[in-house]
Amino acid sequence: MDKVVRVGLLGFGTVGTGVVRVLTENASLIAQRAGTAIAIKKILVRDPNKKRALSTAAELTTDPASVIRDPEIDIVVELLGGEEPARTLMLEALNQGKHVVTANKDVMAKYGRELFEAAEKNNVNLLFEASVGGGIPIIRPLKRCLAANRISEVMGIVNGTTNYMLDKMTSEGMDFATVLAEAQAKGYAEADPTADVGGLDAARKIAILASIAFGTRVRLDDVSAEGITKIEPEDIDYGRELGYVIKLLAIAQETDKGVNARVHPAFIPLTHPLAAVRDAFNAIFIRGDAVGDAMFYGRGAGSLPTASAVCADIMEAARDIAHHSSSHILCTCFEEKRISPISETESPYYIRLLAEDKPGVMAAIAGAVGAQQVSLNSVIQKRRVGTRAEIVLITYKVKDEDLQLAVQTLSGLSVVNKVSTVIRVVGVDAE
Repeated sequence: MDKVVRVGLLGFGTVGTGVVRVLTENASLIAQRAGTAIAIKKILVRDPNKKRALSTAAELTTDPASVIRDPEIDIVVELLGGEEPARTLMLEALNQGKHVVTANKDVMAKYGRELFEAAEKNNVNLLFEASVGGGIPIIRPLKRCLAANRISEVMGIVNGTTNYMLDKMTSEGMDFATVLAEAQAKGYAEADPTADVGGLDAARKIAILASIAFGTRVRLDDVSAEGITKIEPEDIDYGRELGYVIKLLAIAQETDKGVNARVHPAFIPLTHPLAAVRDAFNAIFIRGDAVGDAMFYGRGAGSLPTASAVCADIMEAARDIAHHSSSHILCTCFEEKRISPISETESPYYIRLLAEDKPGVMAAIAGAVGAQQVSLNSVIQKRRVGTRAEIVLITYKVKDEDLQLAVQTLSGLSVVNKVSTVIRVVGVDAE
């Protein structure tokens, strides 16, 4: 272990602090397992004089070039978040011949191809395990452990904030606004929670997973994203009565129509493995032709869980440096497969609406949806709201574009006051 692999960190926030802690406290164990000592030489910060919860012997600097162009630094770890300057700094580091480790889902989802090209050109690693699922191993299993499989589906809970919120709404009957305020107070949700509750954070992550799983470039713009802002306590209660729980799911599938990737709320059976994922935990469910069904579960964010994944990537790059080897797997998007839009996907649906409480209404509703090739599995009148009846429809498996036409037709009926909620049902055998 004569060689010491030196690391430069770009960022010393929550995750950066976790990385320093893990590399310091587990230094001897990491050195044994990596086959070389690993030391942090420099850390890019905004304010070197700021009081920090964790002290470090590394040099603190406000100049990113002093990290990226330092000839003694072998690995650059990007922990700034956001698209810029993170993307530009990673590209420069790769072009300087540095191995790059990142937890940045924004950059990897949008600019992964150009980063991979730069890494391949310079024969260095680009590692990003922490960009999806925090501490959950998922990138490396897809690229290595499950590489012999034809993956048909990746489905997961990949945003802890929304899972926490839906879990609270389910267990305590809280409404969206109340639970969002609580999530912000506890630090689970940002002051501007749009990326989480709007499904954009999960969309970035499923774009990354789908690209790896199906060997084709799935861009962020290819992912249909719908958040949880329209979910109401009534939907959660009715779902429970029907044997379902609601989750914000990121789903990617490969069918004979192509590859589709989407994020949306969905009812899943209480017997499904993802139904038991509580609080701010994440879980990712994989279906392969050889392995069958597999699920990866754990904390999807946080200082130490994310640092666990970042440090594992640092160790992988350090092994290559110490042993003068090149074990890295770069871009695995070998094909250009058709991207199938969400309109072509199929599933059963839950529809909640308010209608006039009088004879003939049920027949009018059934006729309206039937005209759009939508078959009803069940129609349940749940309660009265003023002078109107609240009705829940459960459809059989139907193409999304036909369902949307049916909803438009329902909305236009004189006896229907309002279509309140439309939610997909997934993970049921009778789809």
